[in-house]
Amino acid sequence: MPRKGMRSLFFSPKVSTSTDSSTSSSISYFPSPSRFGFSPSKPSFSESVMNRTLEMAEPIIMKWNPETTTFAKVTSLFYDNRKEAIVFIKWVKNLQKAMQLFITGNSSSEKLVRAQNLMQIAMKRLQKEFYQILSMNRAHLDPESVSTRSSSTSFLSSISDYGEEDDDEDTRIVNESITEVEDASSIAMADLKLIADCMISCGYAKECLKIYTIIRKSIVDEGIYKLGVEKFSASQVHKMDWNALELRINHWLNAVRTAVKTLFNGERILSDHVFASSDSIRESCFTVITKEGAIILFGFPENVAKNSKKSPEKVFRILDMYTGISNHWPEIDSIFSFDSTTNIKSQALTSLVRLGEYVRTALNAFESEIQKDSSKLHVAGAEIHILTTDVMNYLSILSDYSNILSDILADSPPPANNSVTESYFGFTDSDDSPAPPITRKIAWLILVLLCKLDAKARYYKDVSFSYLFLANNLQYVVEKVRTSNLKYLLGDEWLSKHDSKVQQFATNYERLGWSHVTNTLPEDPTAVRTPEQVKEIFKKFNSSFDQAYRKQSVCVVLDSKLRDAIKVRLARKIFRGYQKFYNAHGVAMQRDRNSAAVVRFAPEDVGHRLSDLFFGTVDSGSGSHSSFDPSSSHSRRP
Repeated sequence: MPRKGMRSLFFSPKVSTSTDSSTSSSISYFPSPSRFGFSPSKPSFSESVMNRTLEMAEPIIMKWNPETTTFAKVTSLFYDNRKEAIVFIKWVKNLQKAMQLFITGNSSSEKLVRAQNLMQIAMKRLQKEFYQILSMNRAHLDPESVSTRSSSTSFLSSISDYGEEDDDEDTRIVNESITEVEDASSIAMADLKLIADCMISCGYAKECLKIYTIIRKSIVDEGIYKLGVEKFSASQVHKMDWNALELRINHWLNAVRTAVKTLFNGERILSDHVFASSDSIRESCFTVITKEGAIILFGFPENVAKNSKKSPEKVFRILDMYTGISNHWPEIDSIFSFDSTTNIKSQALTSLVRLGEYVRTALNAFESEIQKDSSKLHVAGAEIHILTTDVMNYLSILSDYSNILSDILADSPPPANNSVTESYFGFTDSDDSPAPPITRKIAWLILVLLCKLDAKARYYKDVSFSYLFLANNLQYVVEKVRTSNLKYLLGDEWLSKHDSKVQQFATNYERLGWSHVTNTLPEDPTAVRTPEQVKEIFKKFNSSFDQAYRKQSVCVVLDSKLRDAIKVRLARKIFRGYQKFYNAHGVAMQRDRNSAAVVRFAPEDVGHRLSDLFFGTVDSGSGSHSSFDPSSSHSRRP
């Protein structure tokens, strides 16, 4: 405050009783020293300031001394009279300024001791008020309320320097502030800031900080516990069965978002506001309050990753925890931006590293499990193997975490030979445009699966069954890729190449399973001249078709598109060829009593039997079947 302003505040003006200059000069605020018989000794400026300040500050400070009046013990200054609270703060600040001005040459003065006693009384009063506001407004100062109201707290900065204004201006500002924000949390925040500013400026920051950290730390610790996050030792996690550990992980997953966006964010906003006058104090305060809870929260994933068994079935929960930290990393980095909170961010990053290591190890274990699989074939039907469904279901879920896996697998080394990648993986992987690590990993796991299926297919005694088994399983793989996020990882080139392989397997099945039937029919039915030749052809067709039908009727093709495609091709080769031969010679053979029994099948009978294939069980006479894919539509006749 300018010196002129200080003088006008602490000194009364001279009073004149006459217009006569000689009279007015002898009558002033201070009596003439000659009347008392000692030499003039005018008070110094600092002494005058101290006198005036003690005169104004002592009544209001002593009024709220809880040790001298019952009223002060049971009443809250800020709750009872906010206007008087502002005046109280103002004169406490003025008292501190007067003491600083006066102390230079009067360190042992009785007035300085008196001022110091008043200051201690005032600080005890403010400590009491600070504690009451924090305690009585726990609900209004919960982190959720604070964080949601953070956008409307800018006005509170105007309630920081009331001591610099006159009483009327103080009242006006306070009333405007209360009108602008009517909710209790904002008012409580304003009062806390007012008290904190005063105590810090008067040298009582330590006392203020102690009260604040004790109360707010208990709120944060209680919040972490209520969110279901507890501190576990490494041995406790190691001994915990997966169901119990998964329950803890689920609690953590639900807790991390609330803790970051609400609990820690709210505490940061509150401490930044209350202790805005001191960067070092607000940093120290926030660190003390949140450090223990944050370390417990962000340390739990590392504990799980280091001390639980690395198994593929657990990897999705591990990825969920990785996502929980990485998705909230911008907020974590912003909230814990102080130098003293670096170890909290380091703990979160360490957990990410450990979780990534867990995922890579689990994926390697998954690959090993595919290679070591010893589950038996369903020999009869050449059906989709359970290994295929398990692996592809696993990979399709894994693809939902593609963004996270891209980060985790980013440092994976590329394959040594790109030609091998293109040949077996099913996509081009050039030096100029290499496939992402996650794409290579997924493609490699599918390749391991297909190699394992190829080995299992060799257990079929009938080679045609081997090819149908491979066609069935590869078709399942392709469809699983096409209908999941795997499509975006592997791409259209991969799908096209593996679609072609499915058709190659199906064609090989048709050739090996049915060619001996089609070979019994002549390409040109009219080229057969004698009845004996015709009869022999009918006999060979009946035998080969019957044999092939009985053998292939146990086969299952679950995919309706693949099933219909195979049937259409068989119909072109067998049904149409037999129909031409039957139309050319069937009627004549049936007229001959000796040859009529040779014609066992009408073309419609052949069509019905072909239509009933690939559903698993067929009655050889009736053509009934039990469908494995009841929702699919299929033609009864080719």
